[in-house]
Amino acid sequence: MSASTDKWRYGTLFLALFILVGFLSFDCNAREGPADLVIINGKIATVDENNPNAEALAVRGDLIVAVGTSNDIRPYIGHSTKVLDIKGKFAMPGFIEGHGHLILLGRSKMELDLTKAVNWDEIVAIIRENVRKAKPGEWILGNGWHQEKWDKTPSPAIEGYPTDEALNAVSPNNPVLLTHASGHALFANAKARELAGITRLTPDPNGGRILRDVNGNPAGVFFDGAEGLIRKAYDESLARRTPEEAEAQSRRAIDLGVQDCLSKGVTSFQDAASSFKDIDTYKRMVQEKNLGIRLWAMIHEDNQNLAANIARYRLVDFGDRRLTVRAVKKFMDGALGSHTAWMLEPYSDLPESTGLNVESTREILDAARIAIKNDFQFCVHAIGDRANRETLDIYESVFKENPERKMLRWRVEHAQHLNPADIPRFAQLGVLASMQAVHCTSDGPWVTKRIGQKRAEEGAYVWQRLMRTGALVKNGTDTPVEDVDPITNFYAAVTRKLPDGSIFYPDQRMSREEALRAYTINNAYSAFEEDIKGSLKPGKLADITILSKDIMKIPENEIPSARVIYTIVGGKIVYQRSEL
Repeated sequence: MSASTDKWRYGTLFLALFILVGFLSFDCNAREGPADLVIINGKIATVDENNPNAEALAVRGDLIVAVGTSNDIRPYIGHSTKVLDIKGKFAMPGFIEGHGHLILLGRSKMELDLTKAVNWDEIVAIIRENVRKAKPGEWILGNGWHQEKWDKTPSPAIEGYPTDEALNAVSPNNPVLLTHASGHALFANAKARELAGITRLTPDPNGGRILRDVNGNPAGVFFDGAEGLIRKAYDESLARRTPEEAEAQSRRAIDLGVQDCLSKGVTSFQDAASSFKDIDTYKRMVQEKNLGIRLWAMIHEDNQNLAANIARYRLVDFGDRRLTVRAVKKFMDGALGSHTAWMLEPYSDLPESTGLNVESTREILDAARIAIKNDFQFCVHAIGDRANRETLDIYESVFKENPERKMLRWRVEHAQHLNPADIPRFAQLGVLASMQAVHCTSDGPWVTKRIGQKRAEEGAYVWQRLMRTGALVKNGTDTPVEDVDPITNFYAAVTRKLPDGSIFYPDQRMSREEALRAYTINNAYSAFEEDIKGSLKPGKLADITILSKDIMKIPENEIPSARVIYTIVGGKIVYQRSEL
């Protein structure tokens, strides 16, 4: 027998053994027991680079055990297996909300929704109607108004904001607190200001501003740090609640927020400002198995409380991997819509202002040192170009103080308006850009009014410029500032299309692949969770969203019509669209 024949036979034998071992291994895996859930006949975008597309997957417990073709997965089906034949519909890793406010989302469902009001007159009419139903002295709460989205400027107005005469007339005895869509301003009527003890002599607090008329009298609007003057009075009205009543209201807000998220395909939520009290409530809900979403929380407390308590609040994969607390949040500035984003140069439409520094740079530096000492991530809200530069400067300083610490994955929350000189610094420092695509299309109609065309083109929502330098860009909605709906946000990322049909600097659009990663694996990576979330592969959590349409392939203009069919968390169907 020739040597070449021997080689051929041994090679054939080896190949046969390799196939047999692979088959036995697969069969052994299937024989470990039937899957609890099997999804077949789908178009699955796995976000796994080694196996990007599939038809089916199997889940045992809360983990994925196999991904492949429908024929590959059929051996996992047993008598007790739940089989979802999704008949060609689109499945993907569950959307991860990369930056939102869960309790505020829930509370917004318990207040007057002012997001659709087309002008100030309509808001006044809404308040008038609700005052008729309210008890004497009861607070009237609303949220979501934005003066730049109204069809006309109110009259009278200061800096484009309404003054308080009309609201005082319809609600003379009920305090009114209306939160701006950005969360960085509020409107308070005269009764609310009276309860807060605010007069023309009340000074602007650090990091805040009171809008005043020509005589120096408060006109109704309170920006950033000044919001606390009104909220303190509202909080005092809540002091009459028992601890049990307060807890019940917080839980109701959390439940409402979670329900909204799950109905829109969000399986994990990165909460961008949780107090220690909030975390205590989350923890109890997890222990009771009453938190329906996976939550990753940033602590927002003053530095004294932070230093005293941060170590004992650290949680990683608490419960059934439901709750992680390992980040600290601070606010460098406000928002562009309220002229409180901190800019390097004055606003084009308010030349006497460059915005506000909300929490001092010294306070933020000290918080950064507390975070790194305790192995916490650090996340700073920075919208204006000055705020982003100051944040990056602090990060660079702390990194130099701790040269042995690598891959910290510190984040800039929003990174919305950047000076061109600072764009490369994200990748150079290893800082993540935690951005919100829908802010681009929501704010786009008036961004150039605020900062001019040159600054807008060079540094507004510059996703591609950041990614080309090697920075990681992630996505979220900042809910309740925007609807938590990922479909709308995904559409904004790939189109940058404004309401009038124009496109806001189209060269910065994401591809659909980039947009999908920004909403899944990038968000997981930004929370040190890429090993358990963000893609569909064996060993990862079975958090899955199933949509009515393939958002990776359908014509662009059809993306907004895609609907969530199923939301699955840990292998359990937690939302199912009723009209299937």
